[in-house]
Amino acid sequence: MINKYIYIVLFGIAIFFHSGAGAYDPIRIVGSSTVYPFAASVAEHFGKAGDFRTPVVEATGTGAGFKLFCSSAGNPHITDASRAMLAVERAQCVQHGVDKIIEAKFGFDGITFADSIKAPLFRLSRRQIFLALARDVPKDGKLVANYYEKWSQIDPALPDVPIKVYGSPPVSGTYDTFIELVMKKGCMQVHEFTSAIADSGERERRCQMLREDGRFIEVGENGNLIAEKLIGDPGALGILGFSFLEQNPGKIQGSLIDGTAPAFESIQSGAYPVSRPIYFYIKLPLVPGMHEYVQEFMSEAAIGDEGYLVMEGLVPFPDAERAKIRRKLMETLK
Repeated sequence: MINKYIYIVLFGIAIFFHSGAGAYDPIRIVGSSTVYPFAASVAEHFGKAGDFRTPVVEATGTGAGFKLFCSSAGNPHITDASRAMLAVERAQCVQHGVDKIIEAKFGFDGITFADSIKAPLFRLSRRQIFLALARDVPKDGKLVANYYEKWSQIDPALPDVPIKVYGSPPVSGTYDTFIELVMKKGCMQVHEFTSAIADSGERERRCQMLREDGRFIEVGENGNLIAEKLIGDPGALGILGFSFLEQNPGKIQGSLIDGTAPAFESIQSGAYPVSRPIYFYIKLPLVPGMHEYVQEFMSEAAIGDEGYLVMEGLVPFPDAERAKIRRKLMETLK
């Protein structure tokens, strides 16, 4: 009788560990808050297949995600990013023994300058945004602390409301992209600013510096939190990914930037000036389930023109480019 019970227990244990769901620790994923909803949705679909446990996905921000990813040869196994990994971040990975990394681009996102649907629709240029948010601005041939208090002071055609902008902190990929595609580009359109600084390196550094007088307000890396702030604060603007705009229809609206509205078509075509590819990075060697998770993420069911991630705000690559990226990635993972 005892032997019979021992056999039953051992058989149960064997079944548990033989099943993919119980045999391995879950894949751990960190990184961008913009990419988080996409990664979490893929993890949910992947987990429902039942072969492996549902991956654990955390929104840490792009910069913090790279730091965690590079700190150990173990987990986290994947990091999501709203910008490409920098050379200095790759060097940190190598320093900690993480020297085999695969980069995967899977679609587009746009940086939007949004406000409440109850507020006026802004039509902004990158030059105007720079003047509103730069730490220093030109006046009488020299640079002074930013003195603009209302948008209408920059251009009478803009709404006569105070400059108040919610955004992410510097560790965020959204922040990095905003600095690169808006502040630096806008800065170069302000001749009085660029001509006031002879040294090109110093000029670039000063172009990237945001004002610190309360007009730009850091509210963390969660785009949904910024959206909530805008809904409750008509007149304020917020810098957030296009997917968060899509998730809040009828509540917030995206400003026109240099004459183009943030929309699926304008982001995919490149007509919208503040669009960007989004990524995830895979650590080698692969742990159990990783190949299958990546396969699910890159599938047409997820990132195709009618994929479930598109329903959540992802802007897919055109068909031919998507197929090329998928083929190259899956061949690399073999």
